[in-house]
Amino acid sequence: MLERETLLGQWHRVLKSTVAGPGPDLTARQLALMLTVYLDPPPHTVRGLAATLGISKPAVVRAIDTLSRLDFTRRRRDEEDRRSVFVHRTVKGAVFLSELAEAIYRARENDSE
Repeated sequence: MLERETLLGQWHRVLKSTVAGPGPDLTARQLALMLTVYLDPPPHTVRGLAATLGISKPAVVRAIDTLSRLDFTRRRRDEEDRRSVFVHRTVKGAVFLSELAEAIYRARENDSE
């Protein structure tokens, strides 16, 4: 049980720092979608992301709307199937996730000292 409590405490500290920090305050859905786009191999479509995350396509679209406004993801229509939309990574999104990963690493290191 101690390990779980430690992990939850670390995650809690990371979340507090992101909420209080200057960056955006992403919802769990937005973060899960972003991590899927960045960690799973492309291509990513709205339909595929909805299936992977077990949520509706409109929920994916709303999350992507926010992530696109933040320039963390980019949408592009499939030229072969105009009904399909691809979701792509951006440099700004990669930087955000790199900083998040660093915050998670620091929280873990602080607990091991």
